Amino acid sequence: MNQAADRLELVVDPVRRTGRTLLSAGVEQSYVDVEDPRHLHFEYVRRIASAANLAAPAGVPLSVLHLGGGALTVPRWLAATRPGSRQRVVERDAAVVELVARELPPLPPEVRVEVADARDAVTATPADRYDLVIADIYRAARMPRHVRTVEFAAEVARTLRPDGLYLVNVTDLPPLVGTRVQVATLRAVFADVCVLGDRRMLRGRRYGNVVLAATSRPGGLPVARMAVAALRDPVPGGLLHAAALDTFVAGAQPLTDADQH
Repeated sequence: MNQAADRLELVVDPVRRTGRTLLSAGVEQSYVDVEDPRHLHFEYVRRIASAANLAAPAGVPLSVLHLGGGALTVPRWLAATRPGSRQRVVERDAAVVELVARELPPLPPEVRVEVADARDAVTATPADRYDLVIADIYRAARMPRHVRTVEFAAEVARTLRPDGLYLVNVTDLPPLVGTRVQVATLRAVFADVCVLGDRRMLRGRRYGNVVLAATSRPGGLPVARMAVAALRDPVPGGLLHAAALDTFVAGAQPLTDADQH
């Protein structure tokens, strides 16, 4: 076993002393402010939060499934901003779960964390269970193939309520081939899909993260409000939807379980 590759640590932010960064093999995975769970350090996490905020009126509790837990930044934020939200977190790495439970503030009882594979957990979940599913699933900076396919997206759609929202963090680099394939994959299942991200990222000019949002109801995404929220972020973002998304995804094919790549 490569101990360096498996090394996990929580380090103190030298600028914001209440901040803690979860590192895996030296790579930033999560950031939590131990005194202010509403503080969101990473740009893509703020985009997830701004989209999640539009899933229901302010303060209304939600039923949420988190696929990938890390330091539980978003579950903590949701617990603070929407008290009473029932949240289930599925994290594959038991060592991460143990470290976070030992070193970071405890979670409210409405947040339940389990060690499991994301696809296994989704497949075993009853239909129409969640208002919101958030996927941030990475191993060694790559999204595992079995959670990138049409079949997996269909399982997620099944667990969502009719107006439910699916949010996916995608890490990519120019020319955003992985993002385009993932958009095509979600569009094969969901009726309405959009992409949120730094405008430089969306133009294929930098490495980073984008957030995909999807819902099964045609015209169900509040894209105008999402676009306003993206612009108001400290790192102003853009949104691709409808015709602009058609252009972005042109030529990309959905990924299925049967594909061999």
